[in-house]
Amino acid sequence: MYRKFGKRLFDIVCSFCGFLILAPLLLLIAAMVRAKLGLPVIFSQQRPGLNSKLFKLYKFRSMTDKKDENGMLLPDSERLTVFGKLLRATSLDELPELWNILKGDMSVVGPRPLLVQYLPFYSAEQIRRHDVRPGLTGHAQVNGRNAITWQDKFTLDCWYVDHVSFWLDIKIICVTVARILKRKDISSSTSVTMEYFTGNEDE
Repeated sequence: MYRKFGKRLFDIVCSFCGFLILAPLLLLIAAMVRAKLGLPVIFSQQRPGLNSKLFKLYKFRSMTDKKDENGMLLPDSERLTVFGKLLRATSLDELPELWNILKGDMSVVGPRPLLVQYLPFYSAEQIRRHDVRPGLTGHAQVNGRNAITWQDKFTLDCWYVDHVSFWLDIKIICVTVARILKRKDISSSTSVTMEYFTGNEDE
């Protein structure tokens, strides 16, 4: 019952209340992004959601558009400013996704929406992460986030798909808040964000 009906109602209530409560903070962050990083304030990108259907995800911009002499964007490590690192460390850059949740593209809790280019690389088991709406936070995010391997992330995502419940969502939200306050597992051990997924090792 929760999976079919209650979860969507929970998402609508949470995202609507989130907008009302966080409106001043959203405006403040938008003004700071505009001042420190320029326009556009909001970064948008196509991501696969429920049943792998594409949607446009919204986040606060956290990197500059600096390019090399050939007009190519510099690596993330060179475009991610101190301010951008702070946004990511506190997950404040994710707040515009409340709009995605309200629209029905996303859920408060679910597998994180990854890049479209990863779709061909998933195994038959891993693609099951798209059997539910992607989330603002998820089971993998509270069990290692960017500090664990892609295979471990997908295993955790699929476990969540099989065990969706109201109390599990509440638990994940509470643990997420605690981890954000501790700024834990923000980056992988070898990258400022997370390495690209290029397929499974046994393929």
